[in-house]
Amino acid sequence: MMDNNNKNFVCSVVCFAAVTISPVTHADDTAAENKAVEQVFVTTTREEKKLSELSESVGVLTDNDLKHISPSHPAEALNRIAGVHINNLGGEGHMTAIRQPITTAGVYLFLEDSIPTRPTGFFNHNGLYEINIPQSSRIEVIKGPASALYGSDAIGGVINVITKKAPDKTQAHVNLEAGSYGWRRGLFSGGGKLGEHTAARIDFNYTDNEGFRDEAKYDRSSVNIRLDSQLGDEFSVKFITSYSEINQAGVSSLEKDDYENNVEKNFYHSDIGFREVEALRLSAEMEYMLGQSHLFTATPFYRDNTMLMMPSWMVTYDPNIREYGFQSYGALLKYRYQFAQDAGEIILGLDVDSTPSDYLEEGIEVTHEDGIFTRYERTGTLLYDFEATQTSKSPYVHGDFRLTDQWLVNAGVRYDRFEVDYNNRLPESSADYSHRRPESRKLSYENTSPKLGVVYQFLPTHNAYANYRYAFRAPTVGALFRPGSSRDSTQLRAVNSTSAELGFRGVFHKNFSYEVALYDMNIEDDIVSIIDDDTRRIVNAGETQHKGVELGFDWVFSQNWQLGVSYTNTDQSYKDFSYVFFSRDCFCNQQINFAGNQVAKAPDSLTNMRLAYTPQSVEGLRVELEWVSMGEYFTDQTNTQKYDGHNLLNLRVNYDVNDSLGFYARLANITDERYSTYTSNQVNDPDLSYRPGKPQTLSAGFNWSF
Repeated sequence: MMDNNNKNFVCSVVCFAAVTISPVTHADDTAAENKAVEQVFVTTTREEKKLSELSESVGVLTDNDLKHISPSHPAEALNRIAGVHINNLGGEGHMTAIRQPITTAGVYLFLEDSIPTRPTGFFNHNGLYEINIPQSSRIEVIKGPASALYGSDAIGGVINVITKKAPDKTQAHVNLEAGSYGWRRGLFSGGGKLGEHTAARIDFNYTDNEGFRDEAKYDRSSVNIRLDSQLGDEFSVKFITSYSEINQAGVSSLEKDDYENNVEKNFYHSDIGFREVEALRLSAEMEYMLGQSHLFTATPFYRDNTMLMMPSWMVTYDPNIREYGFQSYGALLKYRYQFAQDAGEIILGLDVDSTPSDYLEEGIEVTHEDGIFTRYERTGTLLYDFEATQTSKSPYVHGDFRLTDQWLVNAGVRYDRFEVDYNNRLPESSADYSHRRPESRKLSYENTSPKLGVVYQFLPTHNAYANYRYAFRAPTVGALFRPGSSRDSTQLRAVNSTSAELGFRGVFHKNFSYEVALYDMNIEDDIVSIIDDDTRRIVNAGETQHKGVELGFDWVFSQNWQLGVSYTNTDQSYKDFSYVFFSRDCFCNQQINFAGNQVAKAPDSLTNMRLAYTPQSVEGLRVELEWVSMGEYFTDQTNTQKYDGHNLLNLRVNYDVNDSLGFYARLANITDERYSTYTSNQVNDPDLSYRPGKPQTLSAGFNWSF
C-alpha cells in the first residue's frame, strides 16, 4: 500500500490533471499551439504518428536536445524523461528502470529505427552501448507494455533510437571533446547526394576513457552508414549499417568503508571482469505507396553479435570465461490501409526472425592479493558448449478508428510463436555436478498480446487517454540452457504482464506543455528460484504489482528562461515472490516468501529539473543547471536496509559562435556528492554493496560544420 505522502502526491497530481481540462481557461487555444502538441513519433506503429493520436505515454529527446546534452552515457539523456531511469555501471554499462526496479531482467526492448537490436532470448541489460546514441537524430521511449506491436520483452518499455537522415547537400561535421579521467571523444559525420535520387551519410564515434576507478578503462568505436533513396513518388528505400566495437574493463562494487573512504578502489585489475563486444546490424526499409490509401513496407535485416567476457559477478564463486555469438536473419513486413477522410487506418504485419547461436564457457582459476583480483588462468575445463537456433513468426494487426472529431480508438493484437532447437555438445552432467546441462531438445512458446486504447481530444491542444495492455517475456536462451546448479530450467514458461493507464497531456498558450500518466501494472509468472526436496529449482512463481505517477512539463516563462521538470513516484510490491538464500545459521540454502514487501531496488521517486538561460544579449549562448534526484529504495527483498537516495547538480554551457562553429562544456556533480548508482545486498547478508557514481567531472569540446 502507498504511504500517506504517496497518496497525497497522487491526489495532487489528479487535481492538477483536473485543472488542466478546464474548458474556460483554454477556449482561445491557437493553431500554433496545436502544432506544438502534435509532434511525430515512429515507435507506436513503426511510422510517423501524431502525439494527439497516441493512447500511451511516450517521451522523446530531439536532435536539439541531444546537441545540448552531448551525452557521454545514455543516462545523461534518457533520465530527463519522466518515468525513465538509466544508471551508470562504468563505461557505458547500465541497468534500466522504467515502471520496474533497477534490473538486469529482460523487460525492455532496445530498437534502432524500430528494429530490435537483439532478438528475443538474447537480452543484454547493457544493450544501449551497442547503439551510437550521441550521433542519433532522436530517442523515443514508449513507457509500459508494447508487446502488441513489438512482441516479447516490451514489458517495462521500449527505447527506440533513430538514426540521422542523409543530407540533401554535401556537409561535414567534427565534434572533439576531452575531460577529466582521460575522457576523449571524437564524433565525425559527413554526407551528401549520390546521384539524383540517393543521398548518403556516415557517422563515426570514437570514445576513450580511463575512468575514475582504478583500472577501469573503456573504449568504443562505432560507425553508422545510411543511404536514403527516393525512386519516384511511390517507392523509397532506406539502407542502414551499424557497427560497434566495445571494450570494457571489469569494475567492482565496494562495501561501506571503501565506498566512503577509497572510492577509486577497484577489486578487478588486469583483465578480470573484462568484456569485448562486436555488434553489426544491416537493414533495408523499402516502402511502396499505392495511391493515398495503401502502403507496403518490407524491411529485411541481419545481425551479427559476438561477446567474449568474464562475468564479474561470478568471479568469487563460479569464475569462468564465456564466448557467445549469434547471427539473425529476419524481416519486418507491413501493409497499411488508410481510411478516407482521416477516419483512421489499419495495419497488418508479420515479423519473422531466425537466429542461430553458439555458447562456449570455460572454467578459470583467479588469483587475488589482499583482496584484489590480479590475474586468471584457463583450466581447459568446458562447463558449457551448446548451440541454439531460435525462430519466430509473429503476425499482428493494429487499427486506429476515429469515431468523431474528439474520440479516437486504437486496438491491436499480436501472436508470437517461438521455436528453439537446442543442441548440447557436452555430455549431460551427473545429478550432483554443479553445472547441470539440459539434454538436447526442442522447445516452443506462443503468446497472444492484445491492447486497447482510447484518446479524447477535449480541447484543441489538450487530450486525455486511457489504455489496457498485455505484455510477455519469453525465457532467455541463457536462463533455459545455462541453469548453473538449478534443475528444470527448460520447463520455464513466459512471464506475463497486464497494465492499465490513464493520462493527460497538452499545451497552454504555446509556452507550457505538460503530460501526466497514472498506471497500474501486474506481473505474473515471474521466474524465481526455490528449494524443493533439497534441490534448487527454477520455476514460474513470482507476482509483483507496479503502480506509479509520472509528471512532466516544460515552461518557457520569459524570453530568456525555460524550466523543465520530470517527476516519477512509484509503489512497487511483491504479491507472491519466493527467494532462495544461503543461511549462515544452518550453513544451508533456505527459502522465504516476501509477499507484502516492497520490491527491492525500486526507487520511490525520481526527479529531473532543468533551468535553462538563453540571454537575448548574447546570441547563441545557453546555460543550463540540472538537478537530478533519486529517492530511497530497499536494497533487498527483506526490506530491512535502505539506500537513502541522492541529489546531484550538473551544469552545461553551450555557445554557438555562428551556424558553423560552437563550443560547449559540462560540469557533472558540481558539489562532488558521494553517491551510488546501484546499492544492494544478498538476503541474510548485512553488508551493503555500492557502485559509486562519478565524482565532480569536467569536460569540454567544440563542434564545427562545413
